[in-house]
Formats: sequence, structure tokens, C-alpha cells
Amino acid sequence: MVHIITRRGALALGAGAAAMMALREEAAAQQIPTQPADPPRLPIESGASLRVIRPARFVAPDEEFFRANTEKFSKQFNVPVRVDFVGWEDIRPQTAVLANTGTGPDVVIGWSDDPHIYADKLHDLSDVAEYLGKKYGGWQFLAEKYGKRHRTNNWIAIPLGGSTGPLVYRISAVKEAGFDRIPEDHAGFLQLCKRMKEIGKPAGFALGNAVGDGNGTANWLTWSFNSFLTDEDGKVAINQPATIRALEYLKELYPTFVPGTLSWLDPTNNRAYAAQECWMTPNGVSLYFALKNDPNTRHIAEDTDHANLPRGLASDAPQSATIINAMVFKSVRYPNAAKAYIQFMMEAEQYNPWLTACLGYWSHPLKAYDASAVWTSDPKIALYRRGLDYRYWSGYKGPITAATGTAASEYVLVQMYASVAAGQATPQQAVQEAERRARRIFR
Repeated sequence: MVHIITRRGALALGAGAAAMMALREEAAAQQIPTQPADPPRLPIESGASLRVIRPARFVAPDEEFFRANTEKFSKQFNVPVRVDFVGWEDIRPQTAVLANTGTGPDVVIGWSDDPHIYADKLHDLSDVAEYLGKKYGGWQFLAEKYGKRHRTNNWIAIPLGGSTGPLVYRISAVKEAGFDRIPEDHAGFLQLCKRMKEIGKPAGFALGNAVGDGNGTANWLTWSFNSFLTDEDGKVAINQPATIRALEYLKELYPTFVPGTLSWLDPTNNRAYAAQECWMTPNGVSLYFALKNDPNTRHIAEDTDHANLPRGLASDAPQSATIINAMVFKSVRYPNAAKAYIQFMMEAEQYNPWLTACLGYWSHPLKAYDASAVWTSDPKIALYRRGLDYRYWSGYKGPITAATGTAASEYVLVQMYASVAAGQATPQQAVQEAERRARRIFR
């Protein structure tokens, strides 16, 4: 029986309490390299208590270790903390309520762009960010991109980690299709997908309104053809020949996919891969480990490996990460306690056991954690170490702003590609509609 993997009902990865404790102790004992740094003065307010919301777990140890670290903070600082794990699609509405009413959680661990939507309503977290950066070897590229307000050195959020989505593929299927590796060029990748379809082992890329996977597909197609939603100044630039070429490429690629990808949401490709209906798809590391730790699907994991998405015309792997970004609104009653909590959760004694227990699902934002033993624990996951150091971001090439978050949440690029794949629009019609929608957002 194949287990279904969803964000709302994540798999427990087969580790008992004793094994989990051993894992925590091993990670806590590992020496993460640090440099001398003076922490900011954050005197905890009298009577402080905190409520935290963050995205629901995808792998069970994520929640277990996050809660354990939170309890550790509560005991050390005598601050009661309640953590609510919220559905992935529900974080943004709850954040909007807090922004509009001033009531709600004290720490919001939201999505990549979210702090930039509410930048004027957030506490500056530069003191915490600068301390952590100095102590832990600096911040990864995407962490700085998403943590700092555009064209400033002011940190409005602290990225805790990011989930990236390279290709997950069946080794035997790729070899049966006549390839010994994943081609990096568009023509070669298309030929691979055609052959996999012919042998009855097709690939599948999400083209539905999926927070991570749908946007990931659209961004890969755009960036691999050297196209971009906005230029360096933030002006809409999607209507260009490179985008037309990307759309025309999808017209050829889409027929090779497993049926149904136009309606795929984030959990769907996990189900299809675990059920051996789909043999190659972009995904986070959680799929591999869920398969590996389930006796019923371990044989699939043994035949699974990972590769960067095909580079195409890009100078680097054209992918990014879905980042969980911690922010503190100015309306909270105990801002020092909130900032101290975020800082505490990023310290090596807490962070490395959590990172290790998550099996690298949330790739680290601070460079010192490159040394975490999790990245050498299984050679098949080494690719995820770089998760927050790719050079593409939401709204690339422009600044991250409230508008980039809106464009992603309204699936402007996803629906542009889906309309062509479905035969509802020509590439020219689709890009003109995307341009129209984007101009309304970026005005």
C-alpha cells in the first residue's frame, strides 16, 4: 500500500522517540563553525508570552523538533510560547488579518515575499540579522534578498530556511529512455521526456495553482530561456521574445507529461511519484525521505536521485526556493521577546538539530550550516545544501516588493503557461494577458 504524502498530513518518517533523541543529541554535539559576535540587547518584557504561527510540517520531525526548541526557549526565558502550525494556503490570510487589525500572533513565519507586502508595519530585525550573520559566516544570497528591504541594509525578516525543488527522478527510467544523466539543454531534456513517455514512464510538472510547484514550473520555464517578469527597475518585462520561446517550448513538452498536470496542486506530484504514475518531477527532499523510510516504497527511493532543473540558456541553475520568513509586526506587545525567540531558534544548539531532523527539507540560510552533517548523511541529498544560494528570486530581475508577492499568489505566470498547455491561448495571447495582469499589479 502506497502512503499518500500531503502538506496537511505529513508522513512520520519512521523514527521512534529514542532514535529521534539520538539524532538530536548527535546534531547538537556537532561543532558548527562560528566567529565571535556580540548578541543584541533584548531585555525580555515583564509578563511576556508569545504566539507563533508557521506553515504546517511536511516531514514529521520538522514539527517535533521545532516544538522541542520552542519549549527549550520557554524554560530558559520563562516566556510561555504557543506555536500553531497553519495550512500552507492559510498563512497569508492570517497575516493579512494581523496587518489590518493589529491583533493576532506575535511572530509570523510566513512565505518568501510576505514581509515585503507589510514592510512599513514590521519591526526592524537588523540587530538580530547582523549578529547571526557575523557569528555564522554570513547569509546565503536568497536569505539576504528576502530578508532585506529593497535598496537598503535593513532587515525586515529573518529567513529560517527554504525548500527548493530540483528534479526527482527514477534512475532506471532515465536509463531505459537512453540517457545516463539529465540533459541541461532544452532540446535534450525534451527528447528525454518524449522517450520516457514512449516507454510508459512519463514525467510531470505542476501547472495548477500550487504555491511551490506551480510557481516553480513557471519560473523554471521563464528563467531557463533568459526571460524575466520585471527588469532591474521593477518594470514589467514579461512580453518579450524569450517568453514566447518558453511558451512554444512548453507546447512541445506538455504532451509528454502524465495526464492531469494542469490541475496539480502541491501534494499531487508526490502522490503520483509514490504511486509510480510519474517518474520524474521537481520536488523538495521530503519525497525521497518519505519513500526511503516507508518499507512499502523503499524500492522507489533506492531507484531515485536528484538533479538541478535543466539550465537551458541560463548561466546558472534556473531555480529558487520557497522560503519561510520570520517577521514581527509593530503592533505586538512583546517585541523583544519575539526577536529573542527568533534569534534563539537560529542558534546552532537549536538550529542544527532541527535542520538535521528535517533531513535538509528546509535548506539553511546561514553559511556556517554548510558544515552540518546532514549534507553528508546521504549523497543523494547533497544537492539541497545549496537551496538558498541560487541566483533567481520572485519577480526576477526586479526588486522583491509587495507586487512580486501578489503576482506569485495570483499565479500570473503559472496561468500564462497553463493557458498555452491547455490550448486556450496562443503564446502571443498568453503573454499579452500576463503582461496586462502584471501591469495592474506593478503599477
